[in-house]
Amino acid sequence: MSKNSLPDFNNTELAFRHLSDKDLSRGKMLFQLLSRPWLVKLGSVLARIALFVKFPIGWAVRPTVYAQFCGGEDISDSEETIELLYRSGVRTILDYSAEGVDTEKELDSTCSEILKTVTAASNDPRHAFAVFKPSGLSHNDLLEKDPSKFTSLEKEAWERVVRRVRSICATTSEAGGSVLIDAEETWLQDAIDKLAEDMMTDFNRERAVVFTTAQLYRHDRLAFIKDLASRAEEGDYIVGVKLVRGAYMEKERERAEKNSYPSPIQVDKAATDSDFDLAVEFCLDNLDRVNLFCGSHNEKSNIKLCEMMKERGLSSDDNRITFSQLLGMSDPITFNLAAHGYNVAKYVPYGPIREAMPYLIRRAKENTSVAGQTSRELTLIRSEIERRKR
Repeated sequence: MSKNSLPDFNNTELAFRHLSDKDLSRGKMLFQLLSRPWLVKLGSVLARIALFVKFPIGWAVRPTVYAQFCGGEDISDSEETIELLYRSGVRTILDYSAEGVDTEKELDSTCSEILKTVTAASNDPRHAFAVFKPSGLSHNDLLEKDPSKFTSLEKEAWERVVRRVRSICATTSEAGGSVLIDAEETWLQDAIDKLAEDMMTDFNRERAVVFTTAQLYRHDRLAFIKDLASRAEEGDYIVGVKLVRGAYMEKERERAEKNSYPSPIQVDKAATDSDFDLAVEFCLDNLDRVNLFCGSHNEKSNIKLCEMMKERGLSSDDNRITFSQLLGMSDPITFNLAAHGYNVAKYVPYGPIREAMPYLIRRAKENTSVAGQTSRELTLIRSEIERRKR
């Protein structure tokens, strides 16, 4: 296939050739369920109740939603998924999906698990990035509080957080890899932005090791990216930035209204789309200083990035640009990009089923909240099922 042509996201034969008929049927069933918000809401409530009373749910979850969106219970259990993706030119981002940890022991354990993903990716071309959520390494109240107001005990706790983050970044740098620091809610993000920039200052001197994340549904993020690039120019380091639209919109608006402060969210989706495209354009125009990770399930955004790369004479496999989608979603984007030679990776969440359930519940809710996402997934899966029957 010519690497000079643009990908066709309607090519379902190429998009789903890695999936069996059984896999497609499972995807069809799940996205049919996800297209009904009331059913997702009910299922989420029941799942949380089952977790609370410790009712065994693995038998129902493992062959369905878990198999669709997760690679396995641990890294070795995810090996089949990693290899399946790589055979189609798609690399893996192992994402330890356990959420809601709280004790220092649990935070240290999460750090150790993330370090295992860094080690697994070392010298293995099938892997693209390591990744972590800062809330998996820190108590949320620390991220939310102004460091200048920390008590002595909080200062000690924060120093442990910084050591965890630094150990991941340093190990990743030594292994020749790169690591993504995912975004969180706005009331946690200021501390994360500062921490990520400190890590970039230390580790991004020769190449982009550490990537921060900008959620463009926030109206201040385009300016944030430009300011960050300006500071990087002055400080002589490279910015790594992951661009996404965002995942906490309803929660953000509700909190802003409840606490009587201006909403940090864009006025509408058009404004979000505009800032996303402008952020992509800014990164491409500053590739000597900014490496771009495009984390989008939006077909228009992905094809527009391909077009902008072509207009600028950039190779599809330029190592400063990566496309990415989540496992179990947007395969027509992922696999068509890979077939045209673009650097593309799948987030592959993994973890014990019970620990991964909060992630799966959040994923289900996000699918129902993105207009047209679920119906588009379902339409393309149905199209491929019909094509295989002919």
